[in-house]
Amino acid sequence: MPEGDTVFRSAAVLAEALVGRRLTRGELRHPRLSTVDLAGREVVGVRPVGKHLFLRFDGSLSFRSHLRMDGGWQVGPAGARWRRPAHQVRALLVTADKQAVGYLLQEMALVDTAEEDRLVAHLGPDLLDPEWGPELAAEAAARLRADPERELGVALLDQRVMAGLGNVYKSEVCAVLRVTPWSPVSSVDADRVVEVSRDLLYRNRLRVSRNTTGDPRRPVWAYDRTRYPCPRCGGRIRRADQDDRPTYYCPTCQAGPRP
Repeated sequence: MPEGDTVFRSAAVLAEALVGRRLTRGELRHPRLSTVDLAGREVVGVRPVGKHLFLRFDGSLSFRSHLRMDGGWQVGPAGARWRRPAHQVRALLVTADKQAVGYLLQEMALVDTAEEDRLVAHLGPDLLDPEWGPELAAEAAARLRADPERELGVALLDQRVMAGLGNVYKSEVCAVLRVTPWSPVSSVDADRVVEVSRDLLYRNRLRVSRNTTGDPRRPVWAYDRTRYPCPRCGGRIRRADQDDRPTYYCPTCQAGPRP
């Protein structure tokens, strides 16, 4: 499923293909945007923010989208065959030699570039913000500590705490910290939680296949590993639901409450 690293990588691929080029065809297939014609506009930038992505055009115009669960971008030569059916296409951006097809995009909007921040003002610090540093890390930790009795796994998915983590990283961060996702926030070091979250997301920001362990043979600690032993102790990985989301953990390595 798309998480902050996927959005960051998509932005990098889109930037390489489109920035500095003028569109020969630009369609947004959404009821409110279907009459918009972006042909003739130059792509001047791409900005990922958490799980949101902004494509910037000349004339101070930005296109915002969100991948949600099933969205994605296909970038290739102009005229390349689409990998998904036409009814899933939400954006089609074509230059003289490149093509970007956005599938099942959500939260689509066209805004003045100066208004981008307004659309993401509700988010916590973006873990892949190019300006990331001690100040943003401290703000994320403070937001995490604000609800000390909250389950850690639930807090990690709250984009208002810090933006970019999804269900995969929820399980992986907890595995690295050796605590269960049901542990209260008060039982962990919030600064360390932010540090691990940032580190895992940053290391995977340009990878096609995620790796949170550093071992290519065992790329993840817990997520979707119920058929395999724990990479750390060899024990059995368990699956349980947390807020209706599949959650993975090792009952041997990870201390704390369990469902």
